[in-house]
Amino acid sequence: MFDLGMSELLVIGIVALIVIGPKDLPGLFRSLGKFTAKMRAMAREFSRAMEAAADEAGVKDVARDLKDVTSSKAMGLDKVREAAEKFEKWDPMKNAARPTPPKTEPGTTAAATAEPVEKPRGPATAALAEQQAARKAAAAEAAETLRKAGTASANPSLAPASDTKGAADSAPPKAEA
Repeated sequence: MFDLGMSELLVIGIVALIVIGPKDLPGLFRSLGKFTAKMRAMAREFSRAMEAAADEAGVKDVARDLKDVTSSKAMGLDKVREAAEKFEKWDPMKNAARPTPPKTEPGTTAAATAEPVEKPRGPATAALAEQQAARKAAAAEAAETLRKAGTASANPSLAPASDTKGAADSAPPKAEA
């Protein structure tokens, strides 16, 4: 409250000793201490009365509810903050450098010569990749059967009779990307 250092207190004490005198000085300090104690007690009582009135009005409950509602954890903002921190640390140039596909010979496609790059996958992604590979293999097998059926219908002596009828009647399967 008052910013009094040791030197100021010493000066006040010497002046009080000279003005009041050594006989009345202890009584003055005693009455000053009692007055200070009464003032502190009154301040404590006032603050307790204000807290009790606030409790009766429900201010603490409202303040606690408001604090709970606006907390970042209750609103899920802690996850948003984590995602923002990950985004700030993300370097787009780190993953941008990818090898160029090898040059192909004339007459071949890049897809036929390019080797697939194996990436780490989760179990669901690996199962999906296996399903897609099985579909591609089935489509390639059906295309081969159709190609054989096409050459067999042009030259009936090369293909077996049962194979040509089934392959020629069936529609070509749709290839999935």
